[in-house]
Amino acid sequence: MKEQVRVEPKIVSAAEKQMQAWARSAELARQRAGGEARATVNRFGPFLCVSRECGSGGGAVAQMVAEKLGWEVLGRELLDQIAQRYRLPRPMLEVVDETKANWAHSILGTWMDPHFVSHEKYITHLRCIVLAAAHLGRVVFLGRGAQFFMPPGAGLAIRVVAPEPYRIAQLAQKNGINEKEARRMMKQADEGRRDFVARYFHHDIADPCLYNLVVNVANHGPNVTANVIADLCSRLETRAT
Repeated sequence: MKEQVRVEPKIVSAAEKQMQAWARSAELARQRAGGEARATVNRFGPFLCVSRECGSGGGAVAQMVAEKLGWEVLGRELLDQIAQRYRLPRPMLEVVDETKANWAHSILGTWMDPHFVSHEKYITHLRCIVLAAAHLGRVVFLGRGAQFFMPPGAGLAIRVVAPEPYRIAQLAQKNGINEKEARRMMKQADEGRRDFVARYFHHDIADPCLYNLVVNVANHGPNVTANVIADLCSRLETRAT
């Protein structure tokens, strides 16, 4: 417990210093460009944030878009980067990734496990990784609330949805389970993602006003959906250059 108390302030302090340095850079850019919004947005390269309902195939769509554009996909890969950069156990990050916060886990975790990773610590590290990748640009973020770390007007935010019967059928086929188990998996994942965004970003993940485009993949199929999104991203990249 003593070790956890000693290390945690250093981690938070380092993250805060990095964010303060970014803020100072953004302010200098604002003064040079003569406009706060323009300067802040221009600090980022072209990027896409994909939010998805469980079973909609949003992950596959994101991968297809990245392949069409020659961009990088960062979804679960973000966990690998966090684990490597901050020397944290990968399995522990899985526990807090896009899940509901569990008060018992948060309170007892620090006592029972010296490698405990709280949701708050995870968000702090996630922010640093996401912002660094967004500055480089040409990246597709899959979930993890990535869009909420960015200033308004930076990049594109897409929401991939589908009717429940479609999603249940997709999950059942992909995981080799029956419809009842697929429905339970779908609802658990959707609830975790909804709680994750509401708790740490104070938004309703299903609010269509948060996105540049909400697309029902069941109407068009993954490939057509990916083509539409890739075209929007190409326009963004052309405008940025």
